[in-house]
Amino acid sequence: MEKEIIKEYTNGELTIVWKPKLCIHSGECVKALPNVYHPGERPWITIDKATTQELKDQIAKCPSGALSYYLNNVPKEAVKNQETEVEVTKNGPLLIRGTLKVSHHTGRTEIRDNVTAFCRCGGSGNKPYCDGTHKTIHFQG
Repeated sequence: MEKEIIKEYTNGELTIVWKPKLCIHSGECVKALPNVYHPGERPWITIDKATTQELKDQIAKCPSGALSYYLNNVPKEAVKNQETEVEVTKNGPLLIRGTLKVSHHTGRTEIRDNVTAFCRCGGSGNKPYCDGTHKTIHFQG
């Protein structure tokens, strides 16, 4: 089994968690906060270039859930699960916001928090999740 890569970036108050395998490269992060996100550089996230609130607002819009965060001074058990919300994006993935238990056909289960992007085009190489293929195959739906 391949080990999942997880990177964390902190400003002391908030820690951004980045899971690159989930990223569908929509560019929403770069569009929202170009001073923070620099895909061609290492480290690619310069967290100190935005306020904690700006970071929280941007991360909430990440369509794949590749970006999430936690507040450093708040115990994880104190964070309330958000209500589950489903969004069918135009010509793109099915976005589920909230905490999900995903049961795979292999019997493996995983818990997904924040945003999960499920493939609708059928072309993803990371099924059941979206990998951005819908853009290259010009999926309409």
